[in-house]
Amino acid sequence: MDIIAAISTAPALSAIGIVRVSGEGCFALCDKIFRPLSGRAFSAARPREMILGRLLDREGASIDSCLAVRFPGPGSYTGEDCAEFHCHGSPVVLEEALASLFAAGARQAGRGEFTKRAFLNGRMDLTQAEAVIDLIESETAQAARNAVEQLGGALGRRLRPVYDALLNIASQFYAVVDYPDEDIPDLGREETLEALTRSETALTALLATANRGRVLRRGVPTVILGKPNAGKSSLLNALVGYDRAIVTDVAGTTRDTVEEKATAGGVLLRLIDTAGIRDASDPVERLGVERARRAAAEAELALLVLDGSRPLTEEDREVIRTAQAVPHVIAVQNKSDLPRQWDPASLEAGLGPALSLSAREGQGLEELEAAIARLFPEDGTPRGEILTNARQAESLSRALASLRGARAALEEGLTPDAVLSDVERAMNALGEVTGQTLREDLTARIFERFCVGK
Repeated sequence: MDIIAAISTAPALSAIGIVRVSGEGCFALCDKIFRPLSGRAFSAARPREMILGRLLDREGASIDSCLAVRFPGPGSYTGEDCAEFHCHGSPVVLEEALASLFAAGARQAGRGEFTKRAFLNGRMDLTQAEAVIDLIESETAQAARNAVEQLGGALGRRLRPVYDALLNIASQFYAVVDYPDEDIPDLGREETLEALTRSETALTALLATANRGRVLRRGVPTVILGKPNAGKSSLLNALVGYDRAIVTDVAGTTRDTVEEKATAGGVLLRLIDTAGIRDASDPVERLGVERARRAAAEAELALLVLDGSRPLTEEDREVIRTAQAVPHVIAVQNKSDLPRQWDPASLEAGLGPALSLSAREGQGLEELEAAIARLFPEDGTPRGEILTNARQAESLSRALASLRGARAALEEGLTPDAVLSDVERAMNALGEVTGQTLREDLTARIFERFCVGK
């Protein structure tokens, strides 16, 4: 493979910026642009030891005083010779360093190409490779913890016994067919049925974590509903921690949906603040109300905001009916800093007592966060074994369907080759998850998700 190089840190001013290089011959290439202060060539430096030196541009002039480190293959991230330059974090310095490497013979790395080489060189399986970008994109501590365990191989270890069991079935079948004179016993029906059932149970349990994984990765679609001036935008601002939405005493200020992300109770919420639901005469506000109803139809959680300082009205009841269509609802009696006009315990429509808070004053938010955490709790699944990747879930679903087909064929007394056909389909689908049977076009599409330099 040729030598690749890329800036591996964000393109912004920072204390430190890193340029990464990988490929056979990269140490000799780095000798052309880096002069250790010790006078000893970089290519002769001790592995994994930072050394101080001068980084040179294409004309041999100093760009920066920086640290460099080399990682000989195969014990490097990519499995081949790698080097890193830890520079002062000026984007200009980093771009000049990259240009110098290009002039010396390296080329620009593609998106995810370092991790792709690690996968192709056997340094990690595909579940670990995809965990890299999941870790980078994590928006909650729970998501990061799950991703880092997958990076350590947790998901691959969960799938390996399933693949090995199917491989044993297939290899036994082919041994009997290919070596008829060796007196190899045929596939044992009960033993095969037990292996298929065990594998089916394992995949079913893993796929059951996909909903929790979707919450970890994408967050919970959450709609904030209420009549005009109930305090919806104030609640949005309180949850995100800054004035994201305009708040006034004028009813109908919010005329369109406003979207933002926030973490509450350890749960990532994709918040949608909506126009106040009422019979609006203004055509723009009426359009906003329709969008609010559509947002409610697509949400998984509704924060139902009711003004506690005013008696409940028919408009409030209309909002309550809209919220009831959402799978999960938390009723919020807002404006607790003002005299209360109704008892939250009397809230009708089976919603239960409303939480009392003041979004504008920031009072009572802890109780709201606790209620959200109770609705979306951690389910005890070991970290790293929560399925957060839609592509992996789709492949595992196909593997499970094939396993069920194989078990049904065996129970119906069909010939072993009919069972084997479904077993092999299940193995191929599992291989798409771990990378054991992966097409080149699918590999390319997977690593397109990555950022350059990783």
